[in-house]
Parts: sequence; C-alpha cells; structure tokens
Amino acid sequence: MRVACGNKVFELAQRDPRVAYIGSDLDPPIVKRMKAEMPGRAWMEGVSEQHVVGMAAGLAMEGFIPYVHTIATFITRRCYEQVAVDLCMHNLPVRLIGNGGGLVYAPLGPTHLAIEDIAIMRALPNMTIVAVCDAEEMKRFMDQTPDWPGPIYIRLAKGYTDPVISRPELGFTIGKAIVMREAAGRDRVLLVSTGVGTTRALAAATDLAAEGIECTVMHMHTVKPLDVEALLHHAATARLVVTVEEHTVVGGLGSAVLEALVEHLPGAMPPVKRLGIPDVFAHKYGSQDQLMEIYGLQPPAIAQTVRDGLQRRRAA
Repeated sequence: MRVACGNKVFELAQRDPRVAYIGSDLDPPIVKRMKAEMPGRAWMEGVSEQHVVGMAAGLAMEGFIPYVHTIATFITRRCYEQVAVDLCMHNLPVRLIGNGGGLVYAPLGPTHLAIEDIAIMRALPNMTIVAVCDAEEMKRFMDQTPDWPGPIYIRLAKGYTDPVISRPELGFTIGKAIVMREAAGRDRVLLVSTGVGTTRALAAATDLAAEGIECTVMHMHTVKPLDVEALLHHAATARLVVTVEEHTVVGGLGSAVLEALVEHLPGAMPPVKRLGIPDVFAHKYGSQDQLMEIYGLQPPAIAQTVRDGLQRRRAA
C-alpha cells in the first residue's frame, strides 16, 4: 500500500505540474526521481514535522498540491497545531500521508502506534480522512486526490503482504461507502469497517455465512465525510450493527457511526457494538496481527461478537 501510494504521487506529478512531494525522513527514492525529472517539486526535510506542514501550507498558497509523507503518529500528534491552523483553517489542498496507521509499528511500541489519529483528525473542520483497504484501492483513490478541495489525511497500512480484496467494478468515490458484501435473509447484520479492518470483516462474514448468518460488509473508506445515506439505508433493516476499526474506540469510525445513527434513527436504532482498540496504550510488543488478535480484531473474534450480539437480541 505504501509503495502504491508513493508511485501514484510520482505518476500524478508527471501529469499535473501542481503536484509536489515533501518527505520527512521517508522515501528518498521518490525525491531523487522527482528532483531528476521535475526539479523544484520534491524535498526531503528530515525530522521536522511542524516545519514541513508549514512549508506545505505555503506551497499550497502558491498554487501547488503538496503531498506530505511521514509516520502517522508524527504527522498527526507532533504537528497538530500546524495542521489545524496552517492547513484546516485555510482549507488548503495539502495531502497528509500517514504511514503505519493503527498497529503497523507494533514492534516499536506505543510511541509509534497511531491508535488515535482518526479521532483527532476528525475533530478538525475541513479535514477529509481516508483509509483504503488495499494497494489497488489506493491507486483508484489517489487518482481523485488532486482535485479534492481542502486537506486530506491518508491513513496507510503496511500493505506489503495485505491481500487485495477491493474490486475495480465497485468503483471508488471519496465520501461514498462501498458495499463489499450484500446480506440476504431475515437475520441481517451490518458490519461497517475501514482500512484493513475490512479485510477482517469480510473474512468473518464468510465464516458466519456458513452458519446461516448473513452479513452486509460496508467498507467505509472515507471516515470523514461519512456516507450517512448509505449507512442509514443498511442500518435501518439490520438486526445488529458492528463496527470494525484498527483504532481506539474513542472518536473513530465507531463513534462516527453511532453519532449518525443516534441523530438520524432516534428510537429505531439497531443494537451497535464497536470493535477497536480499548482506551489504553498498548503494553505488549509483537506483530500487527498479534496485537489485533489481542484486541479482538481478527475474523474469529469479529464473528463471535456477531453471534453474541444476535443471541442477546433474540433473548430480549
């Protein structure tokens, strides 16, 4: 996914003279290629995130579309004031590429785990947040970024070994959810997921289908602006809604879904269960998959959550 994103930045820069790239200690090969072919449109600024965001804002004010790339925790936590004041307040077309969203950097410990990035970026007016599910979807998404108004936070997963689950015939539009699997039958469950959580949600839905439990899997790649219309359409007839995200349950996709359902389906909401990282910093090291298992984000745990939720619904 990371490689696909970087390659698309280079491709977009070849097509559009407004596109510029700023790295913060990441991807020097892209900088070298762009400096050779497109002088004056690529920089490697080192570990200075506040400066990098301010620099990108200045470039945007001069007509460029800068793509800023660094580790997700650094492009969100470390320069939050600059993102808010320099980018969002002026609604500038800067694209913040956060590498390693969620639990990707599990071997490096809690300082490098971007578990609250969606929440803090959601709080900023004018900010768009996108977390695609695989490298191929990244390509389709990136093609739409040059002409999108305002800033975008692009949440990158690892991507080297993640399976491709997206399908080109389903298309891609920023702000429009994609139904990856459509349920049939009476006991319909709605799984709403984002990023690589969609990979796990699809696998869980396949396992549950073998038991006669039908799930609609809605890939909410754009967490902000949320596709409320699609969410309400499927949630209104669901017996259970489960959100799946590689992010803290505080302020992320699950919170956005709950806010929309409370506001638009008062008195008619189905039960909702949010799956994500609890309100803690990780206290164990390991791989991304190991931590996702600890937090109940792998397919077997997702499937069990659905079973338990339906059981409670029937008992009520």
